[in-house]
Amino acid sequence: MIEVGTVLDEKVFYLDRALLKAYADASGDQNPIHQNEEFALSVGLPNVIAHGMLTMALVGKYVSDFAGGSANVLEYSARFIKPVIVPAGEKVDLTVTATVAEAADGKISLTLSATSAGVKVLGMAKAVVIK
Repeated sequence: MIEVGTVLDEKVFYLDRALLKAYADASGDQNPIHQNEEFALSVGLPNVIAHGMLTMALVGKYVSDFAGGSANVLEYSARFIKPVIVPAGEKVDLTVTATVAEAADGKISLTLSATSAGVKVLGMAKAVVIK
């Protein structure tokens, strides 16, 4: 049994412009803030940013990998608080970890942490899994 307070292993995902393009094509979200630096700057962003749902999906993968598959994920939620900034020609990190907040009755509640370049990008991130 995993004890409350246990910190799970960190996982680092790397995002680059090619991944943003692939995600845009797969999701149908062709918003230029995710692909066009000039446009992103024109609307006040610091650079091209990753799709919020891509960020959520990668953190969700972390959760489902820990849980042994998506069928074991009962709840997963978070708030977007900062964008993942993806400059041209660079790979940027999305670093994810979790702490066990509660463990009872075959369920584990996780408090999730997601950062990029040391900046917290998701707030109030949590999950409940069967384990």
